Amino acid sequence: METLDAIILGIVQGLTEFLPVSSSGHLQLAKALLGVHIEENVTFDVMLHAATVLSTVVVMWRELWRLLCGLFSRHFNEEQAYVLKILLSMVPAGIVGVLFAERIETLFSSLPFVGAMLLVTAALLAFAYYAKPRHRQRISYRDALLIGVAQAAATMPGLSRSGSTIATGLLLGDGKEQVAQFSFLMVIPVILGKMVLDLASGEFAALSVGALPLAAGFLSAFVSGALACKFMIEAVKRGKLVWFAVYCAVVGSIALIFG
Repeated sequence: METLDAIILGIVQGLTEFLPVSSSGHLQLAKALLGVHIEENVTFDVMLHAATVLSTVVVMWRELWRLLCGLFSRHFNEEQAYVLKILLSMVPAGIVGVLFAERIETLFSSLPFVGAMLLVTAALLAFAYYAKPRHRQRISYRDALLIGVAQAAATMPGLSRSGSTIATGLLLGDGKEQVAQFSFLMVIPVILGKMVLDLASGEFAALSVGALPLAAGFLSAFVSGALACKFMIEAVKRGKLVWFAVYCAVVGSIALIFG
């Protein structure tokens, strides 16, 4: 893989990890357009995910620091409750990852399937935009679990993780800012868990991508991810999700037709 290909794939990963347009689906489309075949190279995948985790930490360091400080309190507080909700949201994704990871991997090679899931993402975003429930200011434990179920479903290529979790939170009646923050914080342990599983697979040492493309992909994913994270938080606050629904519908239709 050339350095330019790595930069393009890094940008695609960084942007689409946070924008509600499906990072896995767009990566598969980008690979197909570039003629890049790196499905067997775990190293590059791990580096891109590490970059997106780091960009989330950088953008949301204040919230993470507040949660970290609250964990050391002797009395049960809002920060500890919030961490428990994040842990609860991880359970569905953990179950799906352990039981169905190999089956889901087989779907990544099907561009028509990616297109169909992008259309599902578009429908979710549009529904969340036009259905305007009353918004609460706190995410409940029930909502955290249901948002986690949406995150688990989004392991399918083409179904946006951020789109599914944010749309689900909005439809449940949670506040826009609270949903956006929860969606981006809850992905950190999930991505870290996936990285651990990839490392444990024993394929990390099988390098077919050079050091320069790896570094270029990491840097481009980090920068684009940080920009996309900040942009998406503001977009959710302003209720602009419908434009992402239109985009996913167009790209999904193209993938279905030409896949």
